Amino acid sequence: MSLSSPEFDNYKLSRTACPVLVYQSSSRISSPSTKMSSSKFATPPPPANEHILTTFPKPSILLVTINRPKDLNCMNGPMHQYLHDLFSWFDNEPSLLCGIMTGTGRAFCAGADLKEWNSSHDTTDKPQKRTMTSSGFGGLSRRTGKKPIICAVNGICFGGGCEMIINADIVIADSKAVFGLPEVKIGVVALAGALTRLVRTVGKQRAMEMALTGRTLPAEEAREWGLVNKVMKGDVLDEAMKMAESICANSPDSVIVSREGVKLGWEGVGAEEGTRLLAENWYSRIDGGENMKEGVRSFVEKRKPRWVPSKL
Repeated sequence: MSLSSPEFDNYKLSRTACPVLVYQSSSRISSPSTKMSSSKFATPPPPANEHILTTFPKPSILLVTINRPKDLNCMNGPMHQYLHDLFSWFDNEPSLLCGIMTGTGRAFCAGADLKEWNSSHDTTDKPQKRTMTSSGFGGLSRRTGKKPIICAVNGICFGGGCEMIINADIVIADSKAVFGLPEVKIGVVALAGALTRLVRTVGKQRAMEMALTGRTLPAEEAREWGLVNKVMKGDVLDEAMKMAESICANSPDSVIVSREGVKLGWEGVGAEEGTRLLAENWYSRIDGGENMKEGVRSFVEKRKPRWVPSKL
């Protein structure tokens, strides 16, 4: 959908904390409220953030819901730090294997809190230094980690929100969701990791079009370009949950190592070099381990495997 097309009438300039193009959709998403006592974990999760809901709806699954709907789930500095800490904790928590991130209201995430960003220019420190962590926007856009995170995109996904999904492992989008990197329209640049990763995902020409025009992509076009795995009509979180459960039914060790292998290739390591690194650094650590033995044994005995938490 071109910003100069007739469909542009469906958009307006938001006057919230982050002024971006907003699609007028009534799409909403609710989050499960199931919580797990911190005593169930090896270490307690980070202290809560007022704009992030953290729940554990199913065994082995972490659900993160951005809950700042009046501001289209724009991210401020404390939210970046919290998500960085949360995903670091998630990677080291043995009982968890897959994460899901979604949003409340009409947006998944419409980008940075530009009011905060603008006011930060009144100080001497660089804004990026004060509001961003090494894992990037929302703890996700430059995250390496070792466990998969699924983005359930319920609506507007612009700027930093789009940077997050580009580095996510799997993306499920509502049919009314919209994607874009509109930074060029307001004189900034998508420096949280999206640009170099985008070209590997969609190719040079499409990446150039997206980055230089700042145009908006509807969900189906984003799927055709390879940014989105599936497009759903209204049940995006349910589908993400099914995907997470499917992942969690497998060996935790195999999931972690398989993900690492795919990421090595995506990050530009040559096929043979990536295979060598995977075998030397990862496969040797699971060869003969409890889950490998259990997987083979359960197959021979024709029963479901009983996995143990990964020690990787």
